[in-house]
Amino acid sequence: QVQLVESGGGLVQPGGSLRLSCAASGLIFSINAMGWYRQAPGKERELVARIFSDGSRNYADSVKGRFTISRDNAKNTVYLQMNSLKPEDTAVYYCNTNPARITNWGQGTQVTVSS
Repeated sequence: QVQLVESGGGLVQPGGSLRLSCAASGLIFSINAMGWYRQAPGKERELVARIFSDGSRNYADSVKGRFTISRDNAKNTVYLQMNSLKPEDTAVYYCNTNPARITNWGQGTQVTVSS
């Protein structure tokens, strides 16, 4: 069974940084495009970044220049480095394939940006 485990969230002040990790198991990680998604209270889940099997990357306009997605295929792990965080980045962050084919989403990791 496919399992996704996100970690690394927390409370950070505006302008701060966090690095999220997502460990995946039960899938052939290296051939999948992987994405980081987030869901803020009262809003729909949205894709913020994705990385393809060849290492190419896309970002949502709202995070471009501040967030960096990367992957380590040897560890079946995808990362999201978040810099210059803003209060509007507050959300629960999840990973999944892109498009999101894994129906049992992980528990996510809460990111709160507040002074």
